[in-house]
Amino acid sequence: MPMDPAPLPIEAALPALRAALEQRNAAVLVAPPGAGKTTRVPLALLDQPWLGDKKIILLEPRRLAARGAAERMATTLGERVGDTVGLRVRLGSKVSARTRIEVVTEGVFTRMILDDPELSGIGAVLFDEFHERSLDADLGLGFALDAQGALREDLRILAMSATLDGARVAGLLGGAPVIESEGRAYPVETRHLDRAASERIEDAMAGAILRALRADPGSLLAFLPGQAEIRRTAERLEGRLPEGTELAPLYGALSQGEQDRAVAPAPPGRRKVVLATAIAETSLTIQGVRIVVDSGLARVPVYEPGNGMTRLVTARASRASVDQRRGRAGRTEPGVCWRLWPEAATASLEPFARPEILSADLAGLVLDCAAWGLADPTALPFLDPPPAPALSEARAMLADLGALDADGRLTATGRTLRALPLPPRLARMVARAAEIGHARRAAELAALLVERGLGGDAADLAERLDRFARDRGGRAADMRRLAEGWARQAERAAGSRLPEPDPTLAEPGALLALAYPDRVARARGREGAVLMANGRAGLLDPASALAREPFVVVADLTGTAANARILAAAAILPQTIDALFADRIETVRSVSFDPQARALRAREIRRLGAVSLDERTQPVPADEEAAKVLARGVAGLGLDRLPWTPALAQWRARVRFLHGAEGGEWPDLSDEALAAAVEDWLAPGIVGRGSLAAITADDLGQALHALLPWPLRARLEQEAPSHVAVPTGSRIPVDYESGPEPVLAVRVQELFGLDRHPTLGGGRVPLVLHLLSPAQRPIQITRDLPGFWCGSWAAVRSEMRGRYPRHPWPEDPLAEAPTRRAKPRGT
Repeated sequence: MPMDPAPLPIEAALPALRAALEQRNAAVLVAPPGAGKTTRVPLALLDQPWLGDKKIILLEPRRLAARGAAERMATTLGERVGDTVGLRVRLGSKVSARTRIEVVTEGVFTRMILDDPELSGIGAVLFDEFHERSLDADLGLGFALDAQGALREDLRILAMSATLDGARVAGLLGGAPVIESEGRAYPVETRHLDRAASERIEDAMAGAILRALRADPGSLLAFLPGQAEIRRTAERLEGRLPEGTELAPLYGALSQGEQDRAVAPAPPGRRKVVLATAIAETSLTIQGVRIVVDSGLARVPVYEPGNGMTRLVTARASRASVDQRRGRAGRTEPGVCWRLWPEAATASLEPFARPEILSADLAGLVLDCAAWGLADPTALPFLDPPPAPALSEARAMLADLGALDADGRLTATGRTLRALPLPPRLARMVARAAEIGHARRAAELAALLVERGLGGDAADLAERLDRFARDRGGRAADMRRLAEGWARQAERAAGSRLPEPDPTLAEPGALLALAYPDRVARARGREGAVLMANGRAGLLDPASALAREPFVVVADLTGTAANARILAAAAILPQTIDALFADRIETVRSVSFDPQARALRAREIRRLGAVSLDERTQPVPADEEAAKVLARGVAGLGLDRLPWTPALAQWRARVRFLHGAEGGEWPDLSDEALAAAVEDWLAPGIVGRGSLAAITADDLGQALHALLPWPLRARLEQEAPSHVAVPTGSRIPVDYESGPEPVLAVRVQELFGLDRHPTLGGGRVPLVLHLLSPAQRPIQITRDLPGFWCGSWAAVRSEMRGRYPRHPWPEDPLAEAPTRRAKPRGT
């Protein structure tokens, strides 16, 4: 067969690879970028005796890489794609009876092996760029190894990569031999730029690109995390590039023609600046590129099992990824790589990218495994087993969709969903839409969601659908044909008796809700803020018309849980929510406390998960639960707002005194303790009360007194009486509230003859006596009355007798009769 005349480094490793696959049914090939493994290995295996007339399947992680590999191999053979080398991707296939090598994307292979577990007519499966560790690649390899062990011992499996832990993969493949190619890489000089933390990535990248273009000749490849950053960087470069320099974006959502223009070499005498995502890391050679500018960032999906959502986050690229990016500058000649981080920071990067299986939504994997006959996916051979929480969440979601039974086996609904080449939720949307007469519209919506970039990037999916319908480009036409096929397939499964379609259920929001009932959301608070049925918050662009809709359904969002930005959504009518989710909507009656009105409010709320659909005011029920709400509300305002009388305040202070003096069985009536237990002591006494104003002093008194057991009530009167009788017979109130110690304020003449100090707490705690003058002013504070009589009384007497001559000031107060009165006039 004709071969490319240019020798490639991989050819030195081909004899060892052929020998390994002749003796074993599995091998691992490690070859650096540019070695030629993608295009030379499949061709080199075509004439092997063990292959016979069977086919070779080559898996590629992306359509662009698959197309490029197929075209390159076909050109090497002097043929067109579809002859010896065929292509099978989502947007079309080029295969024929003559095809011996099929280049397929990883997702396509998963469906191929599920439809034909024996892989009839296939002799070898080659997993290219396996280091990327996509979920489809891991699952496809698991299925292939399972099929090899049970059905096809003769099937050859080859894992190929440029940056791969070859020994670990070889262990998964049963101790398969590892063949390494030295490769050929031109020297690449690395230069580091330290980006300030406050500098936006697009500003830093635009500056670095312009600097790199001034410093060196040749075309330039810049790596950015996503489409938005590419667009903003392109805006900053507009009108600033050197003359004769073309600007070309490169990401998955572009049309085939736009991607081809980015990959094609620049015209003679001109330069090209390609702004790319990680799509350009591997499997592609962009002719003429000898300068790489690397942001060091990547966009990765992170699945949150708790709320069933996948969000895109920007993270630092792995060391393997930045090495791959750097290698792009040395594919065809010596080059230079500019990195937007300090040199020392490279060592702190993760060695490899995190496998998608560890952070992805596993619903599709669980459904595919059920179709394979495995209720437990961990029974498959995986390099990294799928996490248990994500598996549990996936099983629950699929059971909710009716795709799995209680034992994890595929149901009839599950078979319908798996037959549609869509993620489970979107497959369920199309299948349910077929049952209500709107399969075509739902399939078009699914096409928008799986093929990024169709219909633009507006957050409003209704707007995208309209643009998609008017788009006459090739990619849009291909996706419409696919959508038509999905719709027909779903309609056949639904049966011939379709209902008269309800036009309101053809709205994008209604259809989207069939896929994402947990993402029905209601506007709240600031403009654009929404709360979803799953309890998660999100934010729409306030400038979008969607931000003014009362209800939306969210399809895609990015950012952290605290700051999630909605990328795709559609409006939905309240009556549509009622029609679709009558069995999920619950009516909840709630009672809440209004702090402004200091009163209870009762409402009847209809809810879909965490979303309140509508609510009506109701009479406040006179039950204990309402009383508890009122009690909590009052505690939140402060217990001092309750109707305390002086007697109740003193009673509480008396108990608090004994609690402090004796502890033990005396209850803690501090503000903190009462507030913490307010439902237990206050609520039973205020059943039927609807506001703070309605709570009476009697209610409060009964509730407080109930806190003191009967045996302690008698002791309270004995050990902490409200009043103390003095020698004159007067009952003087004890002040338990003004300080840490109880105080008795009494005129000194009423204590004449008293030779013992008054005490509380069963004689253990002396009263603090505030001895008063006839004018009720303190003249002495004492905790030892007998000592006062014997000591400082003489000085007090000397001072007071002249000031109050009509009152007795005896030399010996213990011998004087106590009195409340002044001396008679003239004495």
